[in-house]
This record gives sequence, C-alpha cells and structure tokens, in this order.
Amino acid sequence: MNTYPKIALLAAALLGSTISFAQQKKAVAIAGKKVTVYSTVKGEGKPMQETAVLSFKPAKQPLETQTSIFVDPAKTFQTLIGIGGAITDASAEVFAKLPKATQQELLTAYYDKNKGIGYTVVRTNINSCDFSSDTYTYVAEGDKDLKTFNIDHDRKFKIPLIKQAQATAGKVNLFVSPWSPPAWMKSNNSMLKGGSLLPAFQQSWANYYVKFIQAYEQAGMPVWGLTVQNEPMATQRWESCIYTAEEERDFIKNFLGPTLHKNGMAGKKLIGWDHNRDLIYQRASTLFSDPQTEKYLWGIGFHWYETWTGSNQNFENLKRVKEAFPTKQLIFTEGCVEKFSLDRLNDWSLGERYGLSMINDFNAGTAAWTDWNILLDENGGPNHVGNFCFAPVHADVKSGKLMYTNSFYYIGHFSKYIKPGAKRIISAPSRTMLSSTAFQNPDGSVVVVVMNTTDQKLPYQLWIAGQAAETVSEAHSISTLIIK
Repeated sequence: MNTYPKIALLAAALLGSTISFAQQKKAVAIAGKKVTVYSTVKGEGKPMQETAVLSFKPAKQPLETQTSIFVDPAKTFQTLIGIGGAITDASAEVFAKLPKATQQELLTAYYDKNKGIGYTVVRTNINSCDFSSDTYTYVAEGDKDLKTFNIDHDRKFKIPLIKQAQATAGKVNLFVSPWSPPAWMKSNNSMLKGGSLLPAFQQSWANYYVKFIQAYEQAGMPVWGLTVQNEPMATQRWESCIYTAEEERDFIKNFLGPTLHKNGMAGKKLIGWDHNRDLIYQRASTLFSDPQTEKYLWGIGFHWYETWTGSNQNFENLKRVKEAFPTKQLIFTEGCVEKFSLDRLNDWSLGERYGLSMINDFNAGTAAWTDWNILLDENGGPNHVGNFCFAPVHADVKSGKLMYTNSFYYIGHFSKYIKPGAKRIISAPSRTMLSSTAFQNPDGSVVVVVMNTTDQKLPYQLWIAGQAAETVSEAHSISTLIIK
C-alpha cells in the first residue's frame, strides 16, 4: 500500500493550519494597536504634524476596487544604518557666519532626535571639493612621504561643525570621500578637470587616506567609513579624478585595501563607485567579482545624477546589484537638486524628488542614505566654480535666518521615525499613484512612509494580516504612519 500521498496530504494540512495560526496571532497583535499619522501636505498646515490616529478593524479579502497598501512585518530585509547629510566646507563656512541662536536652531533641527529630524550619518570631503571656497590639500607640493600632512585647514570651520553635530546627535556615522589627490600626484597636474592618479603615487595616495582618518580620529571624530573616489567617471570643472572600473579594482586590491588593514583600519567600511546608478552594475561586477578586491569592500555607493542624460532615476540597477551581490551593502552617498534659484525655494517638487528617491532606494536594498550639503547660503553656495545647488536648508547670511525647503521635511519623514537598526519590511501599494516603504524599528514599532505625487486625494487602507486601517493620502503629500 502506497502511504506517501496520505502522508503528503496530512503534512500539507498541518502546514496550512500552522500558517493560519500564525496569521491569526499576527492579526490579534495588530488588532490592539493604533496608527499615528504625521503628514506634510502641499499648501496645508504645518509640515510633519500629527493628522490622524487610526484603528485597525478586521478586513476580508480586499476588492480590486479598494486601494490598499499591504504591509508584511514577517518579511525582513536590510538593516538601516542611518540617514544624514554632508558637512562640506561650504556648509561649515555658512554655519560660522550665523548668530549663535541660529546655529543652535540648525543643530537641533537636523541632529536632535526629539526636537529635530534625527540625522545619524555625516559625510565630509578629503581635500577640497566644489563646495569649498578654495582649492586645497593637506600636504606641501611634492611631499610624497606626507611628512607635512596636517588638517589645520579643517580646524577653522569643518571640524567644529562636525563635532557639534556629533554632540547633538549623541553618535553619528562619519564617512569621508576624496574628490581629487593633490595636483602633483595626477596625470594632468591639476586637481580640477579629471586627470588620473599617476602610478608612482598610488602608495602615497593610499597612505593619505590613513593619515586623514588618523588625524580626524585624534581630533575626536571617529571615522566609520570611506569611499575610494567621488564620481570616478566624471571629468568636472571642479576637483575630480578618473578611475575605470579596472583601475579602481586594482588600486583597492594592491594599495588602498592592504594599507588600511596594515594600519589597523580593517573595520572601516570601504565603499566603491560613489557615482550614479546608471553604471553601478558594471562597476559592482568588476569590483566584487575579483576575490582579492571584494574582500576589502563593505559595499558600493551611488548618487542620483544619472538624470543629466535625460534618464529617469534608475532604481532597477540597484536591485540588480543587490540580487547579484546580496552580502554587499548599498549606500546612497550624495544627491541634491542642481541649478539653484532663490525663487524656487518653495517649489514642491524639491521634496518630491527626495521622497521618490528615498522610497525606491530603500525598497531596492539601500542600508544608509546621505544627502549632500546640509546648509548653503542664499546663493546656493559658496562654491568656488559656480556650481550652485539647493540644500534642504538655506541661510540668509545678512539677516541670520534659516530658510527651510520642503526637502527638509520630506527627508524628516524617514530620518525622524525610522531608527538605526530598523529592518525593512514589505510594503506593497495596489496603485502606482501611491509610493511606500516600511520598516520595523528595534522597539517593535512599524513605520510606513506613503507618498502621493498626484493632484488627487486618494483614500486607501493600510492592510496587515487581515486587519486594515482606513485613511486618506492628500494630493502632493507625504505621510509617516507609526503602528504601535
């Protein structure tokens, strides 16, 4: 007698009852919880204000006519490291010109976990970048042995601001990035307009990262990680340096990786690429497919400027990288809205650009998200080559007052409520008019961010394991829903 079919049917029945029981347990847990909604709506009220408190009710199979966002806390993905922005020379110089009260306002707005939006990540530049008032390095001309290395330049503006951000936040993950080696180390003998690192100076340049990290840490600023090169395929009119994928691979494998390890920095998070999403898969496959390079790399960084080609933001490429190299981390290292104009400070599309990127980057597996300058002046600078851009906050230096764009609040809908250590979970809208992502915080609370870029008010239900809470997404709005 063949008993296998009977055993298989019994096993299937038991499995079905187990799944049903698990779903019932989850439904019961959700049923007793409230949903607090915080919203920022175009043309309405204060940003990030509490707009509703919702309750769950039993909900059967949703109909196709019902707009739903399905959330599943049982399916977990990457762990959030944090969200933050860059403290460049420009940000620090503008900050230094402000009255003490305004300085404190900015620190609280960005870094206070309760009164502000709770930034926990800082990026800063090694040597000058475009958002510096001048071009500079930390060594004398031709000093291959780096005997003259010092960071005195940074002690005036950048270091004081980074340390105040640290003190306000309690802890930040600081990572550092070079835009160019000193001119004499490069093929074009200039820090500007591309060029490449000369083979004769590869070891000196690897030592340079170590010197910088040691100097910052001796000044009381622990360095969490570093990128190899900002935008290594862009020949810019400002500080830039070109590496092909193979050149970056070999520099990491033969020089930078071993030098970091030899100097006790194996724990620093080394990040490749640090450029746009368009070429990220080619770069990732070249770096991570080489075992001698891959072992030094924690992950790969990316920017959002592939739109300069006429393309939309290419989130699918991030998914391909995460699919192919699941043990490596994705980190958004820079993004801003370019071509500053003072009369666009209230343009609602500024924030929607951030919301779209953050939701899709997180859903693709991104573990940390870093804006560009935290602060710029009323001209979108200072910038020594005239590349003026938007920041979430601008200062009118003459009046000493801050001007907040809606980008600040759109970022805040993530950074204030999704805590470091949170796990991304499933959030699946039934309509493309709504975008969403969701995380479960270390304290067990569930955070769902929902964005509506349409001109329509869209009712929907938040559906979790047979329980639903009904609410509305206003036209051109972003909301954070906290379940606990």
